[in-house]
Amino acid sequence: MRIDKYLKVARIIKRRTVANEACGQGRVLLNGKPAKAGASVSAGDVIEIAFGDTPRRYRVKEVADHVPKGDVKNLYEEL
Repeated sequence: MRIDKYLKVARIIKRRTVANEACGQGRVLLNGKPAKAGASVSAGDVIEIAFGDTPRRYRVKEVADHVPKGDVKNLYEEL
């Protein structure tokens, strides 16, 4: 799955266009490297997002196309 879509499905970023722009600006790192919006995400990957003062890190636990709001926390863990 594309990283911009994953960030939206996991509700880390609310809109896919915003996720796409963040990737384009170099604010999203995938396994320590800058990620383009089309980069593939799989279980075990580490995503780092630099918004504001504190960068946030997440480990991908599962990749799914559609997830109910209550089950979103099963997709990742915050590091």
